[in-house]
Amino acid sequence: MFDLSDHVAMITGGNGGLGLAFGKGLVKCGAKVAVWGRNNEKNAAAVSELRDLGGEVEAFVCDVTDETQIAEAFADTIKRFGKVDSCFANAGGGGFRGMSHLTSREEWLGAIDLNLMSVVQTFAPVTEHLLQRKAGGKLVVTSSVAALVGTGGAAGYSTTKAAVRGLVQALAVELGQAGIRANAILPGFIETEMSLQASQAFQDAARRRSVIGRIGVLEDMEGIAVFLASPHSDFMTGQSIIMDGGHTIHPM
Repeated sequence: MFDLSDHVAMITGGNGGLGLAFGKGLVKCGAKVAVWGRNNEKNAAAVSELRDLGGEVEAFVCDVTDETQIAEAFADTIKRFGKVDSCFANAGGGGFRGMSHLTSREEWLGAIDLNLMSVVQTFAPVTEHLLQRKAGGKLVVTSSVAALVGTGGAAGYSTTKAAVRGLVQALAVELGQAGIRANAILPGFIETEMSLQASQAFQDAARRRSVIGRIGVLEDMEGIAVFLASPHSDFMTGQSIIMDGGHTIHPM
């Protein structure tokens, strides 16, 4: 049911963590994958890992907060693969830490640039490409359950991850008639290099909130990427798909 052998997926932040997990799921189903990341060494390692799974994969150096780099990386992606069918706007970060009323304007704008404008800027050339092809396509953004629950000391992260949920809803309306679907993935606590930097107390609380008795692992994220890239999600758009082991339904 999930043969993606003629599919080209582009993943920002695809050289590690959730992005690499998405890539693994996609190449296992035959998709070609363009990995975008800032670090050459991590890009090379990700390409090697994905190719070992049998994937046709190429990496492109890109900082998604830089519009010029996005334009260049997208042009290189099209030159290499000829098209893009799905775009996973996954790159982002935690942003500032601390009380929101003590946070400077510059720190707030930095969080917005990192987690919201990077998505807007990444989706722009992809959307234009999909509209020109008139073949539909998939836009997927990595949000977070922090968009749904209060996260003290990380207001910038929660705010921007909530904002991209609104973005995919707007894009779903704008682009639905063109066959382009836009959805958000909202992971809970998933074991990644970044998330494991959180305090032990935070990690323990995440485990307690999980109704299945564990926190997420990267393998848990492979299938959702395949589903959202595939034709089987064609009737789904503007949605926020929560992948959290029940974290957001547990009252502690």
